[in-house]
Amino acid sequence: MTDILLKKSTPLRFIDSNKDKAQFFATLRKRVDAYFKENGISKFYNAQMVIKTVVFLSLYLGSFALILGVQPSLGIGLLFWTMMGFSKAGIGMCVMHDANHGAYSSSHKVNYWLGHTLNLVGGSVFNWKLQHNVLHHTFTNIVHMDDDVEDKGVLRFSPHTKLKWFHKLQYIYAFGFYGILTLYWAILKDFVQYFRYKKIGVNKQTDKQNRGVLVRIILSKVIYFAVFFVLPIGILHIPASHIIVGFLLMHFIAGVVLTVIFQLAHSVEDASHPVPNAQGDIENNWAIHQLNTTVNFSRNNAFISWYLGGLNFQVEHHLFPTLCHVHYPEISKIVKTTANEYNIPYLENETFLNALYSHVLTLKRFGRLQAMRDTVA
Repeated sequence: MTDILLKKSTPLRFIDSNKDKAQFFATLRKRVDAYFKENGISKFYNAQMVIKTVVFLSLYLGSFALILGVQPSLGIGLLFWTMMGFSKAGIGMCVMHDANHGAYSSSHKVNYWLGHTLNLVGGSVFNWKLQHNVLHHTFTNIVHMDDDVEDKGVLRFSPHTKLKWFHKLQYIYAFGFYGILTLYWAILKDFVQYFRYKKIGVNKQTDKQNRGVLVRIILSKVIYFAVFFVLPIGILHIPASHIIVGFLLMHFIAGVVLTVIFQLAHSVEDASHPVPNAQGDIENNWAIHQLNTTVNFSRNNAFISWYLGGLNFQVEHHLFPTLCHVHYPEISKIVKTTANEYNIPYLENETFLNALYSHVLTLKRFGRLQAMRDTVA
């Protein structure tokens, strides 16, 4: 796969350049395994995770049921749509994300069905796994490899891409564009990714299998928009303006929350953006690469950790993506201690505001920084 993605068809490899640090991940993995064994707990969901799942799904579906059943005034209705926006983001961060990593449950069926809560955002599980599990988690912050740090229209997320004149203002306008993320996802993103991933070889399924994937994507979109527009407007005769304004508000809130939270882990001042050399080598092993490109925030804030599904513990998530996020707070203590022993930086911002400020500084810096030499491109 990597030789197709890189522009010069150079296979990408993670190289242990420091023998003293080469055993870091093996040591860390033994300690994390010992933590679960000694405490007699599962690596998957617990009661907290189940309660969280019920809360977010109930808030999302319940709010929409009230919009349809009670048909409140526009003002009251917008409060329900606002609740749906925040709970939609919560479902994405806390339920869908773990399930599609195989981290929610030891049961494949449970992960499969909860993973499809992504359909509540209007997205495709198949494409998401390719973008997130394969590209992002393997090639974190590597330009042309990690889709999540590719330039998005007027937004520049890497120091290695072409600088344009309007990027100098991106730290101001970026958050407005973040708000259209889930709307774009529901309308176009899955189709763009479907054809792109086939073209570059990330999607390795047969033509017959891919026809089935495309049919499922189309059907999910038809059902999604039928539920949100045909049902309330065409059947229940709720004013179209109420539904359209509320739908856009819901997506704007969910888009801002989801995009900002992701950016606080990888597009902040301490996160590196390595470039492979001419031979396609990254001068670190994979685990240390994850520590260098990923930044935690608000580790000691219980509410943020609860609502974000542990995405403020991105270091732990990248090292152990198949662990349910409810375990990250305790696991982070092991990761930080082990990293310190091996003299590997453990990157974090103490508060959400610190992380947000760091992201704004990064947007501002990338908006003025000329493209650095990309040895592969």
